[in-house]
Amino acid sequence: MTARVTISGDQDTDRYDLHHHGDAEVGPGLVDLAVNVRTGTPPRWLRDRLVASLDDVAAYPDPGRAIAALAERHDRPGDEVVPTAGGAEAFVLLARALRPRHAVVVHPQFTEPEAALRAAGHAVDRVVLDGDFRLDPDAVPADADLVVVGNPTNPTSVRHPADVLARLARPGRTLVVDEAFIDTAPGEPDSLGGRRDLPGLVVLRSLTKTWGLAGLRVGYALAPAGLAEGLRAAAPPWSVSTPALVALEACSSPAARAEADEAARALTADRAHLVTALSAVDGLELRATPAASFVLARTPGRTDVRKRLRERGIAVRRGDTFPGLDAEHVRIAVRAPEVSDGLVAALSEIL
Repeated sequence: MTARVTISGDQDTDRYDLHHHGDAEVGPGLVDLAVNVRTGTPPRWLRDRLVASLDDVAAYPDPGRAIAALAERHDRPGDEVVPTAGGAEAFVLLARALRPRHAVVVHPQFTEPEAALRAAGHAVDRVVLDGDFRLDPDAVPADADLVVVGNPTNPTSVRHPADVLARLARPGRTLVVDEAFIDTAPGEPDSLGGRRDLPGLVVLRSLTKTWGLAGLRVGYALAPAGLAEGLRAAAPPWSVSTPALVALEACSSPAARAEADEAARALTADRAHLVTALSAVDGLELRATPAASFVLARTPGRTDVRKRLRERGIAVRRGDTFPGLDAEHVRIAVRAPEVSDGLVAALSEIL
């Protein structure tokens, strides 16, 4: 593993489109391997709950039941739970609520945290991981009072061990761990959602990927009570809708969690199939051992692969908008084996 710190004033901080996302890659007639939302979702029982919630939309949203359900799920007080309009809103709230002297974002990762911080007027330094993208806590500057890291990390699909992440926590520092994809592995290994002993820890979660709720905008933050209050104060009134709150409550139940775990087991098998097939393609390399619902691939010397796949009706996520990556990289969503086999056949022809 190697890492470098990019100072916010350096030229390459403006080379990347931090607001580009996978949904921009998809279109009519394309097989969607660019967006990481689980196919076939939301399930029927959740759709029914959401439809039923429309009977209550004449009243202002009341987050009480959702907060209670999330607090019980993560075994922490309700004043440490903050529902958000998707994971992206949480980054905006953090950027509004905090006044960091030295903010650091660990890349490659989801770019909205840095975009939100910059939009709020904060300077941001980058710790850019290379090699196998494994995190060395010593690579993060000791004086950083805000550190943001994904786990598992988008787009690398690397899951950092919980004890490694815990080494980043210290008094006087806010440590933000984005766990939007943590439930794509059975049992949610290495989650810090239940850790209340680490100073300044903020864990962000999202229902988008597993439950197919990207259009509903639903997530939540887990944080020490004082910081959680700051996030609530930074949010617009009633920013989380009644249907989103119903989804938070419903997806926190033991039955829903068991269903998510079963989906994660199926995903594990589908990912193994994709990794094995991609490993046999000449001219393509997998950049890391994947632990989420996508893989990161590189085609050395070839920057046309995404375009060539698109011509064959397949959309994948471009890699060159992520700091630390370039146009030789693509992110590929895990799908059913027959879909993955179609992708691999197309890649074999192109390469």
